[in-house]
Amino acid sequence: MIRRASAGDARDARRLPPLAATPAGPWRALADRAIEPNGYYQPDWELAVDASARGRTDASVLSAGNDAGQLIGLLPVVSMQRIYKIPLPALVGAEPYGTLCTPLLDRDAAEDAVTKMFRQARNAGAHALILRTMSLEGPAMSAIRAVLTRDGLQPRVLSAYQRAELDATRDADELLRDALGPKKVKELRRQSNRLADHGAVRFDVARPPREVASALETFLALEAGGWKGKRGTALGQHAGDATFIRRATVAMAEAGRCEIITLFAGETPVAGGIVLRHQDRAFFFKIGIDERFAKYSPGTQLTLELTRHLCADPAIASADSTAAPGHPMIDPIWRGRFAIGDVLLPLRRHDPLVPAIHAAVRLHGLAWEAARSAIHLIRNRRGKSAPAQ
Repeated sequence: MIRRASAGDARDARRLPPLAATPAGPWRALADRAIEPNGYYQPDWELAVDASARGRTDASVLSAGNDAGQLIGLLPVVSMQRIYKIPLPALVGAEPYGTLCTPLLDRDAAEDAVTKMFRQARNAGAHALILRTMSLEGPAMSAIRAVLTRDGLQPRVLSAYQRAELDATRDADELLRDALGPKKVKELRRQSNRLADHGAVRFDVARPPREVASALETFLALEAGGWKGKRGTALGQHAGDATFIRRATVAMAEAGRCEIITLFAGETPVAGGIVLRHQDRAFFFKIGIDERFAKYSPGTQLTLELTRHLCADPAIASADSTAAPGHPMIDPIWRGRFAIGDVLLPLRRHDPLVPAIHAAVRLHGLAWEAARSAIHLIRNRRGKSAPAQ
């Protein structure tokens, strides 16, 4: 059963329009003109998330239009109470399953869009806006900083880290040699040859909607059969998540913005992934492997093939790994880095509530880190840490 937002959500979110009411056509047009790409805030993806994804339904929206009636800015949001269980008047960028909450801003009217969206948030009663997993040094953040500076305000960075990205303008083989070194490249080639003992190794890219729908089922089975399935976090294990990903991938594929990649040994799928596209950037959403083939590093082999695939595509200039900081598999392969973090944006000058909101978020983060460390410790002691990919 899909959990709906509770009636107790803070009033600043309830005063805003529901995200589900946003027309997809103008939203798509804005995404095409966005100053900075975000594959996870495209309408076909985020509307599917909002409709059924577990814990992510019923978002509200901050939006802005120009005098011609064009949509020039959009950010899905929820109340601070819903995310942090703290009833303070702040809005939080809705997490779209992919870890990136950079708002869509029209490249020709980015600051105007930010100004209007901030005004809408203030009118709804919000004193601050919290953007989690925001691109901290891109043009969207530059527009936000410019508006805040003009209003005598400054953003507060709550956390920051460097995330792996791929420079897809380079020659793939040269990039991989530079990243991994000849010894590691040789070892991975050896593993690929050993994998071929189980059948010819091939890399498949599904693009048409019908092929994407079929390849997705293979991916869901791979993910559920691995450590994510054991922990109960695989997409296919929850009705709402499964409904979301089936709807989103097919809708995105219809627009040429989603691919399902699969690595086979003979007729056996050994690794799979979901890749989104927005403008000239790709987004590596999820990966699943068949752990029976773990000694051949199927996840790494899949990523090597994806690297070659993206570097050979003139329409793609870069790819976001959307991975956690220091990811042991992809960080050594994709050596590019960009700044990601959580940022608090005050909406009113000399506002005594902003320090309270900041402190509450910081304490919540400390408690979450402590809980995560305890869980990792327990898992490590039980010998249940995830296998290498």
